[in-house]
Amino acid sequence: MELSAFIDRWRPSALRTTASTIGPGLASTLIVALAATYLSDHYHAPPVIFALLLGMALNQLSAEARYAPGINVSARTLLRISVALLGLRITFGQIGELGWSTAAMVMVTVPLTIGFGWALARTMKLDGRYGVLSGGAVGICGASAAMAIAVAWPRKDSERDTVVVIACITTYSTIAMVLYPALLAHLHLDPLQTGRFLGGSIHDVAQVVAAGYASSPQAGDSATIVKLMRVAMLLPVVLIITLVAARGIDKSEPTQNKVALLPGFLIAFVVLAALNGFALVAKPIASVLSEASKWLLVISVAALGMKTSLREMMAVGTTAIALIAAETIFLALLVLSWITLVGGAR
Repeated sequence: MELSAFIDRWRPSALRTTASTIGPGLASTLIVALAATYLSDHYHAPPVIFALLLGMALNQLSAEARYAPGINVSARTLLRISVALLGLRITFGQIGELGWSTAAMVMVTVPLTIGFGWALARTMKLDGRYGVLSGGAVGICGASAAMAIAVAWPRKDSERDTVVVIACITTYSTIAMVLYPALLAHLHLDPLQTGRFLGGSIHDVAQVVAAGYASSPQAGDSATIVKLMRVAMLLPVVLIITLVAARGIDKSEPTQNKVALLPGFLIAFVVLAALNGFALVAKPIASVLSEASKWLLVISVAALGMKTSLREMMAVGTTAIALIAAETIFLALLVLSWITLVGGAR
């Protein structure tokens, strides 16, 4: 019976029906992503923030029956594909290049930042899971981590909170890109230490690369590698969160919000990371798929923006925004302390 349903789903007539249902919504999110990328290229700001703002400006589309199905596909299915393709950005050589001290720094600072976010959120009378969502975004890789964690541990207002986290993360990351190199100039760190700090504390990859190479080529190289090591932490963190969510430790959580023990996108992430780690994926293919992951992320963020109104964002309050600022400062101080006290031993 299941095989028959699967075959029926892929019949040409069924595919045409599906395409006509989701086509308008998918097209709208793609157009927003194209516009966001154009603005990003001309105004030198992250495309996700433009996608978010443009999407929110078109919030009324998500309420229309013609567009809603495609927007939902962009916000969920394309998001999962984007996260899975992140595995192609990880290689074993990159992880080993900076030595055990840097790897240990990443493995310590990421969970501590998430734990800090959870504890501070509870102290500030916020949902602890919001602290995990924001702490994971700060500690790992910004928007990508926020969206992956939201998928792994869905709850009421997940999409609204994810939009708030992405907006704050992008803003704070841009501020850090400008501010951190200027501050480091007064600390007399060498290029390797500078790169380790920038790669270990700035949220988004683009800002890490910009800040690193603005300091020096060596700082840029090391910052990029450290950042990719943080991206690699996405796998164990999301896996742990998925296991916790699947156990349903919150008995009041609606059944539809609980997730599978091992989601398909996480399996795909593991497989692609392993294949790329053993150099089994041709570089041109990996490059194309990595670029596709970036595009899918922008499209997904545009869809999330369409599904979130400014009124809903304002309902989050300044406390939630202050939490992300505190997590950002905590991570920066933690990384700087590690570099100062532990040093660059390999």
